[in-house]
Amino acid sequence: MLRLTGLQVGYGAFTAVHGLDLEVGRSDIFALLGANGAGKTSTLMALAGHAEVKSGQIVFDGRDITGLPAAQRAAAGLAIAPEGRRLFADLTVAENLQVGGYAQPRRAAARNRARVIELFPRLGQRLSQTAGTLSGGEQQMLAIGRALMAEPKLLMVDELSLGLMPKAIDLCYRALERLRGSGLTILLVEQNTRRALEVADKVCVLESGRATWQGNAAEARADPAMIEARMGLARTETGAEAGA
Repeated sequence: MLRLTGLQVGYGAFTAVHGLDLEVGRSDIFALLGANGAGKTSTLMALAGHAEVKSGQIVFDGRDITGLPAAQRAAAGLAIAPEGRRLFADLTVAENLQVGGYAQPRRAAARNRARVIELFPRLGQRLSQTAGTLSGGEQQMLAIGRALMAEPKLLMVDELSLGLMPKAIDLCYRALERLRGSGLTILLVEQNTRRALEVADKVCVLESGRATWQGNAAEARADPAMIEARMGLARTETGAEAGA
């Protein structure tokens, strides 16, 4: 479904991702793990067409999209629920969903909205409420729902659990599992390693913009200390993480 070869991503003179190679299989949840500044978000932004690809290749669904602008990548089936949600705070839930499906025919947009509400019933109860007044968990649901309105083949979710209460995290992760079951491919960026590993099929660990480990999630679940070490995390005697 997605193959990155030698991907180098940067902002001006700064390079955030160095020569990343990875493959995401169809209908998989692929977890991209790492501490702050590891290059996770930069990778997603490059895939979405919002960060400079200095070198390397992005092949999506059999097509080289490295040089395509963001709008054409979205039309090809890439969608993102970005870090921080980035909703239109003054628009209602219904209007935010409408924005997500703006390029879809009316019938498809209606079908996709019904799918989003079935996945997140709470959004159906808040269609007339402005996005800025939603709880953090509801905003994350809306960010995912807005991305789904484009009927993507690959859904990218950046920092799913950041700032959310445990119950909201559970709801969002259950939604990802349902989406995978429906055939959707998901690229998940997370700092919450434990939760990501519970649902992931494959894992790539980044540190300082470089892949330090890749493999099956089952291997990572069996050795979480190894994953933390590959993320560049150290633990004090009290068990607190340093370097995150």
